[in-house]
Amino acid sequence: MSLDVSPALLEAAERGEVDEREFVDCVRTSLPYAWEMISALVAQLKIDGGDFADNQVPPPSEKERGQLLRALASDAIRGALQRHFGVRLAFQNCHRVAVFPLDPAVDVSYGTFTSTRSQVLNQSPEFRDC
Repeated sequence: MSLDVSPALLEAAERGEVDEREFVDCVRTSLPYAWEMISALVAQLKIDGGDFADNQVPPPSEKERGQLLRALASDAIRGALQRHFGVRLAFQNCHRVAVFPLDPAVDVSYGTFTSTRSQVLNQSPEFRDC
């Protein structure tokens, strides 16, 4: 299961109304490793500036890797995180998360990071089974 959905949030969804703030809070509590990583990268981007901030350290276990996969593979979760933090997210190799500002000036950097060339260059035998 991707998220630990409260009965109240489930009832809201069954009625057709899901408050995005409640959904984001569900993501935060359900996927704490992913939340903390993205939060830290957003803070790093704000402090350091530049085109993006990224993580290149593999998660400590499969549990944490699974949280990243669930957060970034779901369009709904990923979209909610992007709106909440005001960034674009990019993802490579089951752990390399990057945050980009919502600024057309970094479109080239975003395109380079998400290109097939960058994906190929970011391969390593230890990531074969991630």
